[in-house]
Amino acid sequence: MSSREELKIMIMREALTVKKLAVLLEEKTGRHYTQRSLQNKISLSSLNYDEMETIADLLGYEIKIQKKV
Repeated sequence: MSSREELKIMIMREALTVKKLAVLLEEKTGRHYTQRSLQNKISLSSLNYDEMETIADLLGYEIKIQKKV
């Protein structure tokens, strides 16, 4: 599953809008996010790892990387 799909699932599970997520991100990071800029990043799968990690944290999730067995 792509990061875009994972993120959309997290947003839906938490009953958030992209606009509200943009506000939360801006409050947490101090960087300017708009609904449009965040939607574009999600659609183009261009969120960097730090942004994805911050979003996961805001929504109560963690990103885990495990070695395959």
